Amino acid sequence: MLKEIQDSYYIELPEQATVLLNPLRGEIIAQLMEPASAAEVARQLGETAQRVNYHLKALEKAGLVHKVGTRQVRNLVEVLYRAIAKTFVLAESLSMKPETLQRLKDQSSLAHLITTAERMKRDAMLLMEQSDVNEIIPSASIQLQVHLGGEAHRQAFVEEYTAMVQQLVTRYSIKSSEDSPYQVLLSVYPKPKE
Repeated sequence: MLKEIQDSYYIELPEQATVLLNPLRGEIIAQLMEPASAAEVARQLGETAQRVNYHLKALEKAGLVHKVGTRQVRNLVEVLYRAIAKTFVLAESLSMKPETLQRLKDQSSLAHLITTAERMKRDAMLLMEQSDVNEIIPSASIQLQVHLGGEAHRQAFVEEYTAMVQQLVTRYSIKSSEDSPYQVLLSVYPKPKE
């Protein structure tokens, strides 16, 4: 029986924080809320299985994903991985200078934002190319602005925002082999100065 996945994991080791700096690794972890192989994750992300496998090994070595089993697919044995938690939070106790820690948080998030935006654009273009003439592809997008004051206020907002989205996704997720999954990509970032 699989061990219960944690809701949050606090990154307290600099080595783990460094591993998560790569935006693709964040995307890989997001696909591993349920056990999956490198090939499955690669298909979801539009990457090669070899590239995903390379990053999975780094995540496993850092203790952020675990091997949870194997399965036979034709004449191959696939290793199944799962993330150790649903969300990862950089702990203030990381033994780094405060300015390095803040830069690590900021740059990791911004790098992931760029990768996410590129992925959304690529997925939208593929859906448009794959759809039939006059076919409506169900989708939704929303753009809002919120004014947040101070670090504690921003942190509280992000934590509540994350919990609410996870709760919503859990409530409406139905595992069905006939329906394709919908992507949910949400971001919070400061509005750039024009």
